[in-house]
Amino acid sequence: MDSEDDMHDGNDAESTDDDYYSGDTAVEYSEDDKDGDDDGHYEFDNDSDDVSASRPQQNYIGLKEADIRQHQEHEITTVSTVLSVSRADATILLRHHRWSVSNVHDVWFADEVGVRKAVGLLESPVVRFPNAKELTCGICFDSCPLDGINSAACGHPFCDECWRAYMSTSINGGPGCLMLRCPEPSCGAAIGQDMIDRLVSEEDKQKYARYLVRSYIEDNPKNKWCPGPGCEYAVEFVVEEAHRPVDCGTVAKWVMKNSAESENTNWILAYTKPCPKCKRPIEKNHGCMHMTCAPPCRFHFCWLCLGALKDHGKCNRYKATNETERTKAKKSIKRYAHYYERWATNHSSRQKALASLHQMQTVNLKKLSVKQSQPESQLKFITEAWLQIVECRRVLKWTYAYGYFLPEPEHAKRQFFEYLQGEAEAGLERLHQCAETDVQAYLGPQPPPTNFNHFRTKLARLTSVTRNYFENLVRALENGLSDVDSQGASSKTATPKSGSAVGKGKKGRGKASSRAGRQSRSSDDHGSWTCDQCTYFNTRSLPT
Repeated sequence: MDSEDDMHDGNDAESTDDDYYSGDTAVEYSEDDKDGDDDGHYEFDNDSDDVSASRPQQNYIGLKEADIRQHQEHEITTVSTVLSVSRADATILLRHHRWSVSNVHDVWFADEVGVRKAVGLLESPVVRFPNAKELTCGICFDSCPLDGINSAACGHPFCDECWRAYMSTSINGGPGCLMLRCPEPSCGAAIGQDMIDRLVSEEDKQKYARYLVRSYIEDNPKNKWCPGPGCEYAVEFVVEEAHRPVDCGTVAKWVMKNSAESENTNWILAYTKPCPKCKRPIEKNHGCMHMTCAPPCRFHFCWLCLGALKDHGKCNRYKATNETERTKAKKSIKRYAHYYERWATNHSSRQKALASLHQMQTVNLKKLSVKQSQPESQLKFITEAWLQIVECRRVLKWTYAYGYFLPEPEHAKRQFFEYLQGEAEAGLERLHQCAETDVQAYLGPQPPPTNFNHFRTKLARLTSVTRNYFENLVRALENGLSDVDSQGASSKTATPKSGSAVGKGKKGRGKASSRAGRQSRSSDDHGSWTCDQCTYFNTRSLPT
């Protein structure tokens, strides 16, 4: 593949914190696919199905040029199909969002009008010439017949020769041609690949296509070219965020639970019934019990008894039916929604905390330094509080995945887990509120309610207490809640009250014990491996 000297590299990997709660190495997980029986009946998704993590694998995938094009085409097709836009428009959207399909979907469904305006995808022309037989080119000002005039979605007319020269100059100028806009200075309409291919020479067309392929690697934070001289391969990194204190198997199950069709299946089971003839799920959306399956089936049946309508009589007499699965599915949906909502909320709160941390570091610390007549070095306790909040939100998020897969019969462990989780969450909320709300009193024009040193003491104390709570929670979960005996009693050394004494020193004490534990676990190579993201033993897959 030809190299382009001026192509930028948008693929710098983000660094991660190396602290008590998180690691810095990615591990790829794999699971065996399970084929379901297509017998017309629903199969309930059992939460207790074992999804074990495999042995550590390489955390990247090698891609040839054909693979790159295949991946790129697949993502363009996905966006085009889901958003009902042309492939050229889908390509423009993906380019603007660094080839992230999920990001494109998120922003599009949140604000389609704003996204269209930002990337230059107009729904209708801004200028029209309905009855014109000739139009004047906006560049050379020659009059041309309509078959010699072209325009982008905006409708600004330019002759084919001027378009060709404009596009060729841009393509020969580098990868900036991928962001080409209408030549009209006041217009921001985007120029798609379909128009490029229609007007430029074959040489320019191939060069534009190369830029587009390279963009998929160099603008995508998950991809990077192999640095070997002359190597045309790219690598796609498989990166998992730090997920301590849960193990890799729990993460794999939780990710599968969120992304697979299991919850859709449960919803179908809970709120639909299968057509007695074709077995497709039917949702009742009207009041009467006469149901008609969608074409081509068009079977008429009773919603209550699922009997054919032509032979239907009375169906009020009770017959023993198996409603256990339907009831179980409804309970499963509610339970999953409980844990997922809290998992997602803490994920969102962590993102907002990162934004608040950035705001504090770049803007608010300077204001406080001026208002309090103190150097910024003496205000680091605020930054430390926000860093603690960010890490605790990550830990708390994953504890909800842990709680979801905690076996129901283990009541004592669940009770102890929920106690530790509740104490840690309450402490985090107090810290978050203090760092987010109380500090505003010292940034505004009004006199603060208390002395700044009181705020300093309060925030530093809450930071320390919250850290202790979470260190206890992390240790307990990584030990499998082993402090709970068969009668449900817990060891006094594991309670937050006594555990806080362990953390009264500097953070380095907890860190050192974590590192030492990590080394001792890593030294055991008898049928297990250790993930640096969570410091857990993971069972190696046995050879088959």
